[in-house]
Amino acid sequence: MSTHEHEPASPPPTPQTPPPPPNYRTPDVGQTQSYGTPPPPPPPNYGQAMPAPPSWAQYAPVDGALGKRRPTGMTILLFFVTFGIWAFIYYFQTHEEMKRHTGEGLGGIVALLIAIIFGLANPFLLSNEVGKLYERRGQQPPVTALTGLWFFPGIFILVGPFVWFVKTNNALNAYWESLGVTETSIV
Repeated sequence: MSTHEHEPASPPPTPQTPPPPPNYRTPDVGQTQSYGTPPPPPPPNYGQAMPAPPSWAQYAPVDGALGKRRPTGMTILLFFVTFGIWAFIYYFQTHEEMKRHTGEGLGGIVALLIAIIFGLANPFLLSNEVGKLYERRGQQPPVTALTGLWFFPGIFILVGPFVWFVKTNNALNAYWESLGVTETSIV
């Protein structure tokens, strides 16, 4: 007789119970741990300042085509040599480049139409859009729509439009330089 014959048969295996759901929170001291229930909402923080929402600039990635740097002095010279016609080309080019770069703004055709029909509005619009390039990156804009005041009524002190153009064009050139554009171009 073998010893295995007298041993009692092992009980049938019991079905495994599923593990409890993950613990959503650790119980406080003296509390029992509960499974499967979401944690209670946090208490309101009355009287405390809410954290500032993230800047919209974080959600405005700019990955479009880069624009061109334009030499300020040469562009002013072209304005005079072409009796102002170069201003229309300049407005078209710069607005079109900014639109391609960010996907926002007027674009070249609309800027050109505004320059032809409402000529005094375009300096304000151009400075505004250049300033928005900086704002999208979370930087303080060096020019804004108010910079256009150098153009008009600044035209009455004769040097106003030059001040406006130098400020705006230099800000635009600095923006392109910050993105790695090194060569200058007129066209």
